Amino acid sequence: MSITVSIRKRLSRTFCLETAFESAEGCLGILGASGSGKSMTLKCIAGIEVPDAGHIVINGRVLFESTQKINLKPQARRVGYLFQNYALFPRMTVLGNIAAALPLSKAERNRKAHDWIGRFGLTGLENHYPAQLSGGQQQRTALARMLIQEPEVILLDEPFSALDTSLREQMQLQLLELLESRNDVIMVTHSRDEAYKLCDELLIMDAGQVLKKGTTKSLFQNPGSISVARITGCKNISPIKRTGERDLFALDWGLSLRTALPITEDITHVGIRAHDLQPVWEDADHLNADKEQYNRVRMAITRRSEEPFEHVLLFTNADTRTATEQGEIWWKYSKYLFQDPPKHLFIPPESLLLLRP
Repeated sequence: MSITVSIRKRLSRTFCLETAFESAEGCLGILGASGSGKSMTLKCIAGIEVPDAGHIVINGRVLFESTQKINLKPQARRVGYLFQNYALFPRMTVLGNIAAALPLSKAERNRKAHDWIGRFGLTGLENHYPAQLSGGQQQRTALARMLIQEPEVILLDEPFSALDTSLREQMQLQLLELLESRNDVIMVTHSRDEAYKLCDELLIMDAGQVLKKGTTKSLFQNPGSISVARITGCKNISPIKRTGERDLFALDWGLSLRTALPITEDITHVGIRAHDLQPVWEDADHLNADKEQYNRVRMAITRRSEEPFEHVLLFTNADTRTATEQGEIWWKYSKYLFQDPPKHLFIPPESLLLLRP
C-alpha cells in the first residue's frame, strides 16, 4: 500500500482538522481521544466527507485533489470502510448483506458470497438477520461484506468498541489472522492497548492535529512530548529542574532522579509508566543487587484500588515535603506477585521518559 494524505477541513469555528501523513505498509493506527479528528480523517479518505483543501492519493490514484477539483465518489475509490456499529442492513440476511454491493448476476453474487461466508466462519447463519447475530458475528459479516469488494485500502473505525471485553480480545486475535496477509489497513482507535497489539505504525492525533508518527513500539518507548506520553497512557508526569547532564529533580514528586540519556535543554518534564516501577525488598539483598541506591522512593500510600488482575497504588514520596498537590505517583502490579507491597520502589533510569512541551 502507498497512501498519501494531506487535508484540511474546518468543522466548527473552534475546530479545524489538519492532518498529513504517508504510509507504505502494514497496519497504520490513528490513536487519540474522542473528538480528536480520527474518524473524520477516515471519512475523508473514504469519500463520505469532503475536505476543504488538500489531496488524497492511494497507490498512485488520485482520489481527491482540491486544486484540480478531483473528488472521486466513494464507490469509485476502492476503499473498504468498517463503521463502528458495522452498518449492516437490518432487513437483509447475512447472505444478502455480503452480496449486496456486487455488480454481478444473482447466482454469481450468491456463489461468491457463500465463499466468503465460509472464510469468515459464518456457515449456517446465511439466512439470519443482523438482530439475530452476536456482536462478533455482526463484525465478521461486515468484514466479509467489505472484503468481498476487493478494496485497495481497508479503513477500520473503532472496530471493537461495540463488543464486550471477552469478545473484544477474541475478535482482535481473529482480525489479526484474517488480515495478516494484507498491508493496506488504517485503523482508528482510542485504546492504547489495541493500538499496541494491532498496529505496526501509529499516528498520534489531538484536537485535529497530528502530534507524531512512528513505529508503535518506538512511540511508546520514546513519546518525546507530554501530549504523546499522555495519549499513549503514561499516568506519571512531572515538571523538572535539570541538575546535571543525567540528573534531574522532579518538582511534583519531590524526587531526585538519574536518567539513562542526557537531559537536553528542551526537556521540561519527566514521565514514568505505572507498570515500570520495580519493588525493592529490604530483607532480600540478592534480589536488589541490580538496583542501585539512586532512583529509590519510599512510598506513602494515599489510595488503593483493585482490578481483576492488578493492584493499583497511588503514593507520594514519603521522604520529602517539597512535593506538590500533583505529587501522587501511580504504580500498577500483578496481584499474583505478592500480597503486601514493599516500602520502597526503584525507578529504572532507562524507563524514564524525557519529555518536551
